[in-house]
Amino acid sequence: QVQLVESGGGFVIRGGSLRLSCLASGFSFKDSAMSWVRQTELLGRRLIASIGSRGISTTYANSVEGRFTISRDNANNTLYLEMNNLEPEDSGIYYCRRVTGDHYGQGTQVTVSS
Repeated sequence: QVQLVESGGGFVIRGGSLRLSCLASGFSFKDSAMSWVRQTELLGRRLIASIGSRGISTTYANSVEGRFTISRDNANNTLYLEMNNLEPEDSGIYYCRRVTGDHYGQGTQVTVSS
């Protein structure tokens, strides 16, 4: 079955960086569009970034444009989210999502302190 396992979350101070990873299995990763979704108590789940199956097309939420970079390694079935210049508003649980079928991983917590 579809499995998505996120890692790389943690606690950082404002201006810091983190790199999230998502290891995928149980489906054809190289043929799947993927995205990162952030969940907070206040806003619920919000789409942060998406990437096409070949890694050529990417889209970002306005709030992270220029600071976050989504990428993928199809040879190793891994999705990434490079997060720079982090702000407290970036805090939340980050989920890896397979667009087709709307599958999510278990999430990884990111906390940014001011």
